[in-house]
Amino acid sequence: MKCFFCALAIASMGFSAQAQADSVLGVYAGVDFWQSNISGRFANNEPMQAFEFRDRSQQTYYVALEHFLPIVPNIRIQYASLQARGAAILGDNFNYAGVSFSAGNHITSSLMLRNADYTLYYELFDNPLLSVDLGLNAKHVKGDITATSAESAGTEQLNQWIPMVYLDSKVSILATGLDIFVSGSVGAVKDGNVYDAQAGVAYQLIDNMVVDARLKLGFRALDLRVEGLDNLYADLTFKGVFAGIELHF
Repeated sequence: MKCFFCALAIASMGFSAQAQADSVLGVYAGVDFWQSNISGRFANNEPMQAFEFRDRSQQTYYVALEHFLPIVPNIRIQYASLQARGAAILGDNFNYAGVSFSAGNHITSSLMLRNADYTLYYELFDNPLLSVDLGLNAKHVKGDITATSAESAGTEQLNQWIPMVYLDSKVSILATGLDIFVSGSVGAVKDGNVYDAQAGVAYQLIDNMVVDARLKLGFRALDLRVEGLDNLYADLTFKGVFAGIELHF
């Protein structure tokens, strides 16, 4: 995996040097509001306990700096706090975080996972019709997952860095102010994998010398699967429609 990431970085540097030479200094900042449908299960070992999670609104914030220097990558930082609450009636005994929950009990679950993504990327293409960015992303997942009954509660904490490959692409529809975008990152950690992807359509609301404003509407899916990471087995999926605004200074 490390060799693959190194090869990808070297290749992207070579392809992007000329494209970056034509770029100008710019700052991008945005926020997305995401109505996520949540499904999943977790435990300290196999088999995992499934829960019925309630839909929840999530927010994502990001900022990116692009510059004219060749070879030196652009940088993007994104932050999201993923929260969820669910419930289950146990069909079998469930042992979690040192706590024993008996079969037939009603238990609830709560998730609080803070995600910070640090991305270094290059512009492979950057013209009025097509934009493609490629890079490497380090995702930091930190938080806790709790199971609670009427008598007791058990909590496990997750604190991991996950290496990922990042891609962002946009195709503009001339003379309309519209564009179609696909972006996301994918990676692997221990015996699990993670992906975070989105696709949709955007409209250039403001376009002048001071600031550009772009409205976005699309669908996003995030899947986190880990096996034995920080004493956790988890298979969690967040997916749903999102809307956002992006400013370019």
